[in-house]
Amino acid sequence: MSLYTAYLEEIETRKTQGLHPKPIDDGALTSEIIAQIKDTSNAHREASLEFFIYNTIPGTTPAGRQKADFLKEIILGQANVPEITPTFAFELLSHMKGGPSVEVLLDLALGDDADIASQAAEVLKTQVFLYEADTDRLAEAFAAGNAVAKDILESYSDAEFFTKVSDIDEEIKVVTYIAAEGDISTDLLSPGNQAHSRSDRELHGKCMITERAQQEIEALKIQHPDKRVMLIAEKGTMGVGSSRMSGVNNVALWTGKKASPYIPFVNYAPIVAGTNGISPIFLTTVGVTGGIGVDLKNWVKKVDQDGNPILNNDGNPVLEQRYSVETGTVLTINTKEKKLFSEDGSEELVDMADSFTPQKVEFMKAGGSYAIVFGKKLQTFACETLGIPLKSAFAPSKEISHEGQGLTAVEKIFNRNAVGVASDTPLHAGSDVRVNVNIVGSQDTTGLMTSQELEAMAATVLSPKVDGAYQSGCHTASVWDLKAQANTPRLMAFMHKFGLVTARDPKGVYHAMTDVIHKVLNDITVDDWAIIIGGDSHTRMSKGVAFGADSGTVALALATGEATMPIPESVKVTFKGQMAPHMDFRDVVHATQLQMLEQFGDNVFQGRIIEVHIGTLLADQAFTFTDWTAEMKAKASICISEDETLIESLEIAKSRIQIMIDKGMENDAKMLTGLIAIADKRIAEIRSGEKPALTPDANAKYFAEVVVDLDAINEPMIADPDVRNADVSKRYTHDTIRPISYYGAEKKVDLGFVGSCMVHKGDVKIVAQMLRNLEKSTGSVEFKAPLVLAAPTYNIIDELKAEGDWEVLQKYSGFEFDDNAPKEKARTEYENILYLERPGCNLCMGNQEKAAKGDTVLATSTRLFKGRVVEDAGDKAGESLLASTPVVVLSAILGRTPTVEEYKTAVEGIDLTKFAPPKAEGMASLSAHY
Repeated sequence: MSLYTAYLEEIETRKTQGLHPKPIDDGALTSEIIAQIKDTSNAHREASLEFFIYNTIPGTTPAGRQKADFLKEIILGQANVPEITPTFAFELLSHMKGGPSVEVLLDLALGDDADIASQAAEVLKTQVFLYEADTDRLAEAFAAGNAVAKDILESYSDAEFFTKVSDIDEEIKVVTYIAAEGDISTDLLSPGNQAHSRSDRELHGKCMITERAQQEIEALKIQHPDKRVMLIAEKGTMGVGSSRMSGVNNVALWTGKKASPYIPFVNYAPIVAGTNGISPIFLTTVGVTGGIGVDLKNWVKKVDQDGNPILNNDGNPVLEQRYSVETGTVLTINTKEKKLFSEDGSEELVDMADSFTPQKVEFMKAGGSYAIVFGKKLQTFACETLGIPLKSAFAPSKEISHEGQGLTAVEKIFNRNAVGVASDTPLHAGSDVRVNVNIVGSQDTTGLMTSQELEAMAATVLSPKVDGAYQSGCHTASVWDLKAQANTPRLMAFMHKFGLVTARDPKGVYHAMTDVIHKVLNDITVDDWAIIIGGDSHTRMSKGVAFGADSGTVALALATGEATMPIPESVKVTFKGQMAPHMDFRDVVHATQLQMLEQFGDNVFQGRIIEVHIGTLLADQAFTFTDWTAEMKAKASICISEDETLIESLEIAKSRIQIMIDKGMENDAKMLTGLIAIADKRIAEIRSGEKPALTPDANAKYFAEVVVDLDAINEPMIADPDVRNADVSKRYTHDTIRPISYYGAEKKVDLGFVGSCMVHKGDVKIVAQMLRNLEKSTGSVEFKAPLVLAAPTYNIIDELKAEGDWEVLQKYSGFEFDDNAPKEKARTEYENILYLERPGCNLCMGNQEKAAKGDTVLATSTRLFKGRVVEDAGDKAGESLLASTPVVVLSAILGRTPTVEEYKTAVEGIDLTKFAPPKAEGMASLSAHY
């Protein structure tokens, strides 16, 4: 069977799913299609033309190579295709973005045929995705006196690829669609259990919200053909939980604009809104695609005559509506005045200045951020090559500096890593700058999208600016099903070739490492002044400052070693008092959120950096705090560490990187070896006093300061999705933090889960210690609910085996993972036993393993969103409550939440994760677990 025949069979299969033919990226299939086009008598010629013109993926894909070469043949007269004239061939090349298409255009522009050279030059002037190999050719031709090369360079020096693009419309009419009430998780827009289909954009688009919602959106588009659909989170925040490019892609697919008539299912510029705005990391993704995010502020707190909020019976502020955005409401966005108006423009509803900063407007005009990033580099190159001053056509970096004001930790990191800053004056929050990126992480359920983005921007090799880059396999670790078998090896091969260290060896030599990506990134971050970008919202390292990002921003960081973003404001978090001996550090994390809300009423963490002064904890333990800041809706977090603690954390990181090397994971560029050298350099700087551990200036300015009272934390805390709250907008947030006594030992628990990036080695040891204690006191341990345990890394399991803890866990387990015979089917039903699952995300990710529908799950993970860990049953809402490891273990044994006294008895003598504020007495009580 030919590849083309197989493709036709696939098309028929997709028709049964209501899908169009899958876009073509295979070079061999494209070659067959081209042969059929050349054969004028071929029965499939007409269809082949359609596939070639409208359904072939450009960029650096093998199909893009074949397409570009064939278009070159047509332009040179070496092939005659009446349906594709040379003029049309140039148009098709202009939509292919880069890689082979730019190579072909340069061949033609620098060739001997003056007429063809002129036409190729005009197309090249519109292109921005040029890399060193391309710009070197232009520079060499210019140096040799080539007039066409000079003409192209002059165009680039004036940034005509940007200046000649039409400005955005001054007025945009929108029609509203309320997707849900309350916070909208990106799981609603792109469910985790559909992660396998993300790279198939049309197929994945069918999972957005519901089929009914999709039909309603389509109906709105028919009713309002001259308007854009604006997707809304009513009484909530849009896009909480993750950056999720697939979510933005889905919204754009249904409501956005088509990027090109010749590139299938790639849409851009969606418009999304929320009563409380857009989650920071999701808003970044919206900007990547040139979209618009709107902070509606259409519901406000009702106040009394003294200006104090009026509270309801639950103690929550009563909201009143300022203006309606019910589905079908027509509104007007004025991009010049930067405001949202009523349909006829007579009533101003909300200011949108933050939505239309000069930088965001550039993204909108250019069709996304990539074109701006590459455009700036291209203009700089052209000016340097021509020997003329740079007169940037782009909005200047916003540089804000306050004389006499010190720097917060994030301000220090951004100043150290800033690129292209006009002056040496220190920059403060609000400045918008390019920065070098030191560490980049790509995770496996977004990795294929990242690889597609890299192909689309014609990138073929990792930027030399990047110190460390890692491709994980943790989000698909639980089940080696047909989807994982099809996607994962292909992803690992691509990323290995691109220059990353990969969790799986494409050659199959070293053992597959399904370690949780955040744990690996936390280890390979070996500089507390580093900037980290990762394809997951929990990229929240306890060294440096880390930003969770969409697959496109990850691709951009991998390709350029840079990112562009404003310096965020910071909230300082410090601690006072003493941690009770029976408390676990996870309770301190939950209490931080609770006490912040009690102190300020509103979430002051949202959209800001949490600068947490928690430096007596090692990096693994501190990560429990920085990781949770994603649920606090913070943009990122920074751990302020003491010198000796940081040195110890770096030594641990070095040992783990060496283990990766010993296991055969080192890549051709010796990246891991280089990271050890960076760690050694940093340790020497700290020890010599040349450059101590990162600290803010004493006179730094913060948006707010939160002081957490450890004395007030006297019983375990649980983050509750509050699924029965009468106010729908209060459900499934991470802001409902309750003491365990609230449940009166009556909350039935159907499943316990210890795992995810929130746990470290100490947590797994706690499980073993609790089993030992219970066995000693009762003779045996009986689980009244299943307990699933997934260690974050293989290193942890190896160390537990050496220390005797794994043997205890094995004794009580009814299932233990086997890498030689991995599960091929996800588990959704559980017995009342202990399950020792493969290292990785497991239940927390929700794309493979699930709890039984309608279960109440008590977990150490980070996610309590509707449908993530557990789906609803017909008669019962699924609940995912979040707690510390000892609470989860005891609840699984009891089949319910414990009393405070039951909890204290169960943890007596157990080495919980302890914390004392920096410089406090009693440091000897700190837990090490290493």
